[in-house]
Amino acid sequence: MKNLIKLSLLAFVLLLPLQASAAKKKGNKEVTDREFWCGALYDMAKPILQPMSESRLKADMQLELAPSWSNRDPNVAYLEAFGRLMMGLAPWLALPDDDTAEGKQRKELKDWALKSLVNAVDPKSPDYLGWRGHGQVLVDAAFLANGFLHAYDALWVPLDDTTKQRYIEEFTQLRRINPPYNNWLLFSATVETFLNKAGAISDDYRIVSALRKINEWYVGDGWYSDGTHFSFDYYGSFVIHPMYVQCLELANKRIPGFVPAKMYETGVKRMQRFATLLERMLSPEGTFPVFGRSITYRAAVMQPLGLLALRGELPEELPNGQVRAAMTAVLKRMFSDKRNYNEKGYLILGFNGSQPKISDYYTNNGSLYLTSLGFLPLGLPANHPFWTDAAQSWTSKKAWEGEEFPRDHAVGY
Repeated sequence: MKNLIKLSLLAFVLLLPLQASAAKKKGNKEVTDREFWCGALYDMAKPILQPMSESRLKADMQLELAPSWSNRDPNVAYLEAFGRLMMGLAPWLALPDDDTAEGKQRKELKDWALKSLVNAVDPKSPDYLGWRGHGQVLVDAAFLANGFLHAYDALWVPLDDTTKQRYIEEFTQLRRINPPYNNWLLFSATVETFLNKAGAISDDYRIVSALRKINEWYVGDGWYSDGTHFSFDYYGSFVIHPMYVQCLELANKRIPGFVPAKMYETGVKRMQRFATLLERMLSPEGTFPVFGRSITYRAAVMQPLGLLALRGELPEELPNGQVRAAMTAVLKRMFSDKRNYNEKGYLILGFNGSQPKISDYYTNNGSLYLTSLGFLPLGLPANHPFWTDAAQSWTSKKAWEGEEFPRDHAVGY
């Protein structure tokens, strides 16, 4: 009898890997990296966009505020959730419609997004967002404006003329907000850059002065200071590198003579260097160092890697298959289960689970949708090398497993 029990236990232990492997399959088919990304982003977006498309986000969303929450109006959370989500989601929604399972997911989200965009600026809608309130609105208007820039033809062009005019009015009145002397300068610049592209009257000085100041704050080897004093955090990922390069690119095209072309080229090189360092920070287990403020933004740490992949500008030492494998490992650590969601499907305060005490005083669970910026490469079609190239070990994985890996060195730009 004892031998029978031992054999049963041994069989159970041997079957565990098979059960784990089966859990990774969709029916009898292995879930691809892209399918995992699509499913994770869809699950994140649906609880925001579906109710907002029906003007009931404010009624449905469960708000969670940081224990140290300041005295600002908690209603800022709704624009935070929507604006940040749209920036991360926009590249995926910009892909053309198709009849695949992914295409059906994408079309559903895009339909909800377009309806939500109308409700966001309709004063008669219960989900009209607080455009005229706390200065925080500048931040999340900029994220939404960046989403329009990512998917101009898919998200801006289809809007009716009334809705477009409402956005132009709401974005224009944000000039009442005097941004703090740090990364917030890029929020003003991004809003004005979008207004310029949309053919509205833009304050080009807000664009050019912000770009010049950010350039002055470069401290070397891929790192910018967030204002006059350097802070070791991930704001280079969350805001500075991506918005700086995107504003520079459009400024070069639309405000000729104000920003030298070399400034844009240098900005891209600096982001490539920063992304190279980020990739090296991703551990063999798919984790990264937890430091600095706003760490609750989770996968947004990887935005420069994803943005460079989306733009076809990954540095030579970071091949597509390597970056995809590294980013997928991180996303699976965070989103393979529902540890980062509440019972209604909304993100919860924390880094990888419910950890509200690590939230900053300005953080609510709407803020957390910046994590969608970790999914930007979904804007690349399924047949792009980012998705079709064989997965490769990333730098730290190679290093710790005894494989050859490229040595690192500082750069002078």
